[in-house]
Amino acid sequence: MSNLRVRYGQKVAVDGISFQIMPGEIYGLLGPNGAGKSSTIKAIVNLVEYEGEVDLLGMGRPRGKLLNEVGAVLETPAVLESLTVKEFLELVASIRGVGGDRIDALVQAFGLNEYLGAYIATLSQGNRQKVAIASALMHRPRLLILDEPFNALDVKSARILKEVVQNHRRDGGAVLFSTHVMEIAERTCDRIGILNEGKLIMEGTTKSILEQARAGSLEEAFLRAIHAEEEIRELAEAL
Repeated sequence: MSNLRVRYGQKVAVDGISFQIMPGEIYGLLGPNGAGKSSTIKAIVNLVEYEGEVDLLGMGRPRGKLLNEVGAVLETPAVLESLTVKEFLELVASIRGVGGDRIDALVQAFGLNEYLGAYIATLSQGNRQKVAIASALMHRPRLLILDEPFNALDVKSARILKEVVQNHRRDGGAVLFSTHVMEIAERTCDRIGILNEGKLIMEGTTKSILEQARAGSLEEAFLRAIHAEEEIRELAEAL
């Protein structure tokens, strides 16, 4: 993407950022709350109006059939609450043109068997997240977009998702990954972009970011990049 801007009325949520995700790469998008991460992701999947250029998989603006190449888990999972888990997954499979075997594999992997007849509205946050992940993986998309994907997941499901992401990467797929958990980003991502107040303030491999920030961990580098270290010390001392 190039010079991406997202506005909500007079508020500029994303302010002219540019970055590229390569095949076989996991790109981590990090930033504090309100930095513009979710707005960036929504622009990529054409859920918000934007200015600038989004070139999806080298095939142009995200729209129509091109979006079938994307699987997305948004921070607030987009699932139809009035359907049962089985009905929703069958609907997604029908839209994506995949068979029942794929549904069975995803249901088994994420432990959804006992919830197939349950309405999505009645599920816990963790199980709703599993349904959203299963729907995003349904069609083996070329680009996976994962916005806080580990929210409320149990340890086993989180590990399965990590393995799926690594397999996707090894197969040449691309991943855009947003998280607040610095340890996961440090272990998982090939390159990282740090957003603050809608601007991309730092980008590079984990190693290069640590060197730029003169930090020993990604968490330390992140806090230095957004100039939060001194504020944190002052707030902690005041408690």
